[in-house]
Amino acid sequence: MTTPNCSDAEKPLPSRSDMRQRMTMGRRWRRQHDVHTLFTFLNAGTFLCRFAVEGSFAFFRLRLAERRSHLMDRPQHYRFHQGDRILPFADAEYEARLTKLRADMTAAGVDACVFTSMHNVAYYSGFLYCAFGRPYACVVTPTDSVTFSAGIDAAQPWRRGYGDNITYTDWQRNNYWRAIETVTGSGKTIGFEGDHLSIAQKALLDAFLEPGACVDMAPATMRQRMHKSPAELDLIRAGAAVADVGGYAIKDAIRVGTREIDVAMAGRNAMELEIAKRFPDAEYRDTWVWFQSGINTDGAHNPVTSRKLERGDILSLNTFPMISGYYTALERTMFVGEVDGESRKIWEANVGAHEYGMSLLQPGANCGDITNKINAFFAERDLLQYRTFGYGHSFGVLSHYYGREAGLELREDIDTVLEPGMVISMEPMLTIPHNQPGGGGYREHDILIVTEDGNENITGYPYGPDFNVVG
Repeated sequence: MTTPNCSDAEKPLPSRSDMRQRMTMGRRWRRQHDVHTLFTFLNAGTFLCRFAVEGSFAFFRLRLAERRSHLMDRPQHYRFHQGDRILPFADAEYEARLTKLRADMTAAGVDACVFTSMHNVAYYSGFLYCAFGRPYACVVTPTDSVTFSAGIDAAQPWRRGYGDNITYTDWQRNNYWRAIETVTGSGKTIGFEGDHLSIAQKALLDAFLEPGACVDMAPATMRQRMHKSPAELDLIRAGAAVADVGGYAIKDAIRVGTREIDVAMAGRNAMELEIAKRFPDAEYRDTWVWFQSGINTDGAHNPVTSRKLERGDILSLNTFPMISGYYTALERTMFVGEVDGESRKIWEANVGAHEYGMSLLQPGANCGDITNKINAFFAERDLLQYRTFGYGHSFGVLSHYYGREAGLELREDIDTVLEPGMVISMEPMLTIPHNQPGGGGYREHDILIVTEDGNENITGYPYGPDFNVVG
């Protein structure tokens, strides 16, 4: 017997337990489906993120490569010249200096000089650089004179320098030497400054210029700078006059209770204003004052402090105007209000040595002989043991941090003979220990130009007790 067919409507309804089971299975299936869908979306998102990030990295790598390619196309050096040129001296002055230098170069067999010091760069070009850790140079060949400066200075080195100027870039190390090589060439005999060029920079000179030989030209350039031209002498005379202005301003500022720093600023400000008045087209930098009191007078180069002046203090006045790299100075012993008898005795002895020393600064005199004669003067008064340094030095393109002309100093071991056109100071100093009667540092300082028949004292501010017991 066969079973008859039944429609869906005729099928029996599921029980409640079957319905619950089916609902549970449906929910489980939907959860699994949702999780699968979620992971699908997450995987797709991860893929898209990786694609975007890797695409970005590829883009940035491409841009970096392009940038590096662009950097490699940047110049190692260039010329940036703008504005009007203003120099401390006429062009003829620099041409005369270069002519003398080239004669010395020929005699020494030098093809090109690479000067790196502030004093020689300024002497042969007029440009006084501000290093701040960067190298500068003036290169002189038989036909060219070129200064080399950093991009941070822009066109100022050209405006303030004689001859050509090349700016080196700092995007690649040692572009400075690459720029210099374009002027000197390689395999040449190079003149350099043995008293300035560091061991590290000398190694770079050898590596980049590959010189056939090197010659120390520092002694020859120092000898040239020791002899001043008429134009230099005029500037030095003006500098000495400015130093006097600073001296008078200091004298007026001295009062019991005033600090050293306040007196020093009065002198410095007065000098800078005077320089600006006399040289309206100059650049103004480096003018300074050392003003010491009491125990601080024991060293000639002791810095300024905030010590307050007291009655009876010994003082040391030191003014240093700087004009276009040229240094001058005025130095005087002073006392606040009164001077005791022992101090006056030592002060007058030092003044006597000062006057005697100035009389010895004659053409044909030997620096060592002058020194020995002043030594004898002090020895006769039992004061030689209180002398602490030489009796004088040259003037010109120099300061306390560049340019000392060691061949023109009044010391026992210097045998230079004085000649017309040389400029030298007379500045004897005695330092008496502070715990002794008359304790303190005593110093007078005048600047003299050696002439054909004697000397010219270009310092005007008076020295000695009659004028310098003040306040």
